[in-house]
Amino acid sequence: MDKNRVYQIKKQFDRILHSNQEAHIEFWYARDLMPLLGYERWENFDKAISRAMESCEGSGAIVPDHFREVTKMVTLGSGAKRNVRDYMLTRYACYLIAQNGDPKKEEIAFAQSYFAVQTRKQELIEEHISLIERTEARGRLRESEKRLSQNIYERGVDDAGFGRIRSKGDQALFGGYTTQEMKVRLGVKDSRPLADFLPTLSIAAKNLAAEMTNYNTEEKDLQGEALITREHVQNNRSVREMLGQRGIKPEELPPAEDIKKLERRVKSQTKKLATQSGTLPDPDKEEE
Repeated sequence: MDKNRVYQIKKQFDRILHSNQEAHIEFWYARDLMPLLGYERWENFDKAISRAMESCEGSGAIVPDHFREVTKMVTLGSGAKRNVRDYMLTRYACYLIAQNGDPKKEEIAFAQSYFAVQTRKQELIEEHISLIERTEARGRLRESEKRLSQNIYERGVDDAGFGRIRSKGDQALFGGYTTQEMKVRLGVKDSRPLADFLPTLSIAAKNLAAEMTNYNTEEKDLQGEALITREHVQNNRSVREMLGQRGIKPEELPPAEDIKKLERRVKSQTKKLATQSGTLPDPDKEEE
């Protein structure tokens, strides 16, 4: 997500923020948040809130400290007024709701980052968005390679054959460097997957090639290691050529931080978020 888009979405989220100076807490109203997370119907958003409340309880936090049901008076199109149900939500509550959304939607990816960091500084939000994008890309690659492994197994290739096919694909993508040689270039231990240390672009490139191989293996019903290897090599070579047209050589991209460390860091931050978010103020007290 580019910086201008982050800035635009950030302004929308900042605009609906409320604060209680006495309680030293920031909070949001669910009905204000709903459209910013891509929900059109309250019934659907209410279900997402219920799932988030279950997650909150499961984490050991006190649900009413973070989710407070309130009643608000709204004006209908006819001019009449009626009461509607709403929720006051802490930063932690908003984060849990965003976690229920699809991170491929940019507003959800932004919200997960916006509520995860204890600051509204744009550069930290951007950094967290990049982290989410990388972990999501790594997850998609795992699924693609799992499917590829299954496809290959069903067509008479064992685990060792799958390893050879994947390695030759890497060699085509990384300009002749084998998986092992790329590990040496990036300083990756033999026991760790190369993809855990690749930047998001390289992970996405490997995933695209794997998805193309899956598609053609299934559509053409390719059988045996030789045919599937040829297909996978061609697909990785095609992806490399596409990147080369934009002046990008995957083997020359610097390594990224160990994705396992990033996942542990996010998990640790999330655990602290419930406490750092504070406790909702008495709904009868006036907000500032």
